[in-house]
Amino acid sequence: MPARRLDKVNELMKREIGSFVQKEYEWPGTIVSILDVEITEDLKEGKVWVGVVGRMAPAQVVDKLNRNRGNIQKAVSRRVVLRNTPRLTFRHDNSAQRGVDLVNLLDDIEQNLPKAPPLPEGESDPEI
Repeated sequence: MPARRLDKVNELMKREIGSFVQKEYEWPGTIVSILDVEITEDLKEGKVWVGVVGRMAPAQVVDKLNRNRGNIQKAVSRRVVLRNTPRLTFRHDNSAQRGVDLVNLLDDIEQNLPKAPPLPEGESDPEI
């Protein structure tokens, strides 16, 4: 399968899996998002990368998705017609949590950095 077509299949699967997971499963106090999907060229296997931010442990979310893999595959196969329905495997991707942690760190730095005193009137900043 040409790489461009496989990229389109991956994107379509990502959208459909994400939509189904958001509608059909509850994640109390947690944001679960499908970050990427990697389907093999023969369309038989697929890795689904999941981002988890919130109260639930990522292992709990991934375990729940893997236990319900059959239902998810069946629902997605109705909407995405392919020669083979890939066998999905859900895996945790911590980039979403790293992003949240980085934003929190930047906010903390901004709040805790000492502010420079204002320049006296008539003087300009030598660095500008």
